[in-house]
Order: sequence, then structure tokens, then C-alpha cells
Amino acid sequence: MTSSGALSLRGAETSLLVTLQRRTQQPVVVAAATQLGRFGDHAAGWLVIGAAGWLLDAPRRPQWARALVSVLGAHAATVVLKRVVRRLRPGTDGSPGDAAVQVRSTSPSRLSFPSSHAASTTAAALAYGRLLRLPLAPVVVPAQGVSRVLLGLHFPTDVLVGALTGVVTDRLVASRGAATGGRR
Repeated sequence: MTSSGALSLRGAETSLLVTLQRRTQQPVVVAAATQLGRFGDHAAGWLVIGAAGWLLDAPRRPQWARALVSVLGAHAATVVLKRVVRRLRPGTDGSPGDAAVQVRSTSPSRLSFPSSHAASTTAAALAYGRLLRLPLAPVVVPAQGVSRVLLGLHFPTDVLVGALTGVVTDRLVASRGAATGGRR
């Protein structure tokens, strides 16, 4: 993408982000988004759930272990991708429209692409959803993704590519489990 194309995409995404923020200023909405973010920080909430599944569901420990690998793998992949792409978070580089972005939370990094929260949430929702036989992905993935944009920490494409990273990681780990007959 040319630099003018990248600026155009950033401007369009910033405009979308600001529009979402203006329509979701209610304290209860921002508080819920903040709590979702805290749950997803460093994939910690998802790792706790996976560890509990591993501890409490002894007959399916190998499946829980693979699910945990999926969550950790998705998170790790985004950490590497962020350092390669080096896209700055909304409101941080003085691009057109950045001044209108309300950054409503903190982050350990200024890098935004792809969203680690979206990746680990997607991997967890898919892997844990299979184990629990619950349709988690259609509920938790959009909620986490929208929360990242609403908090002013990510652009929509950060979230989309993060979620795709979670899908790919989950598929790779699940196919590895299937190829070994479910053994570790």
C-alpha cells in the first residue's frame, strides 16, 4: 500500500473509531469495555479459564492443554507481528483526526496491529467453545473487538487481523491435535 493509501485507510478508520466513541459515551458501556480489556490483558483471563479446565477436567487434559497452546500461540503471534508492522495506536502519531480520538484506557505498548486481545479471545472462544460445546465465538469475539475500538486502543483492521490470527492459530493447533490422534 502506498503511503497516501495508508494515510487514507488510517483516516477512514479514525473516523469510524471516533463515530463509535461518540455513540457509546455512556459510563456503563465504557466500564464494560474496560473490564473486557482487563480480562484480555496478556490473555490472562483466558489462560485462567484454560488452566481451570485443565485442572478440573482430568479426562480431557490433553484437549485443554492444546486449547491453552492455541490461546498462548495467538497472543505470541500478535506480539511478533506488532514488532514487524510497527503500526502506532490511534491518537498517537498526529495523523488527521487523531486529536478527536479518546484514548479511554492504557496499554503496555504503543503498537496496535494486530490486536492481541482479539487474537487470544478468538482462539479461546473457538477452542474452549469446542470443549464446552458452547457457541462462544459469536458472542465474545465481537464484544472484545468492539471494546478495543471503543476504548481508542485499536483501529478496526487491528481487531479484524487479530481475530483472523486467532482463527489461524486455533486451526493450526487443532489440526495438529487431530493429526496426532488427540495425543499431545
